[in-house]
Amino acid sequence: MDHLSTEYTGFPADVIPLQYQALLLTDERRMKAFADAIERAVRPGMHVLDLGAGTGVLSYFAARAGAVVTAIEREPRVFATARAALRSAVGDAVRIVHADARDYLPEEPVDLVLCEMLHVGLLRERQVEVMGAFKRRYLHHVGGPLPRFLPEACVQAVQPVEQDFTYMGYTVPAPVFQLPESRQPRTVEAAPPQVFQQFFWTEPLPARCAADLTFVAERPAVVNAVRLITKNLLTLTYEPSGSVDWTMNYLVVPVSEPVEVLTGDEVRVRFAYAPGDEIPALTDDLRVSVPAHAR
Repeated sequence: MDHLSTEYTGFPADVIPLQYQALLLTDERRMKAFADAIERAVRPGMHVLDLGAGTGVLSYFAARAGAVVTAIEREPRVFATARAALRSAVGDAVRIVHADARDYLPEEPVDLVLCEMLHVGLLRERQVEVMGAFKRRYLHHVGGPLPRFLPEACVQAVQPVEQDFTYMGYTVPAPVFQLPESRQPRTVEAAPPQVFQQFFWTEPLPARCAADLTFVAERPAVVNAVRLITKNLLTLTYEPSGSVDWTMNYLVVPVSEPVEVLTGDEVRVRFAYAPGDEIPALTDDLRVSVPAHAR
């Protein structure tokens, strides 16, 4: 899920109420990316499993492409809403099951697994936990090979920034989400982003999300925050070669001790947290500094 559903709602990250699930349907950039990716990845007759189906829209896209779909959703009100919507849209092409994605196991092999329990930075949501457990259970009980996953891969980057946290004279250094396609007049990019993590979901999954990177400042700035960028490669394409991507909303988080840099200065950014951790796990561990040799 993107931040529309997982920003602090008062609910556990893996229990997303219906009103927040529904907000995702209005995110046209997200919806188009998943619709395009599923159209390219699914062939008629495929068996598709949707783990954590939410309102069922990804199952709908897969059924529309001709797949036989099993959708798994745990939250009762969301499950009931998805069941009614899917039945109205695609009849019995989707079998929706009231179960927990963390321990569900299909009765027969599947061709493609959809799992969109996503938050920028792999924070809050349980994507890594759910997918890792699913792969272990599947290989043990069903056997190999693993099915294809959608998303197929994840790339994470970070960059040092100067962020204006003052609003009508009132300063609140708090995490801020940003739309990737929008101009950000409150943000000064001290240096370009650098990748700190990338992996395919079929490969061993990360136990930590960690960075220890050195940047070279391109302009004077007071680095008081970092911007986290997460791009999901939803599906790889071969004709033409490439991928259908979805870059999630950026997350800007403040640092406890800002540093002033000039053009050409080195800036070191360090942090580590576990996938699924809350945002404070990142902010509490985040350190930005200018290396001693650069002074």
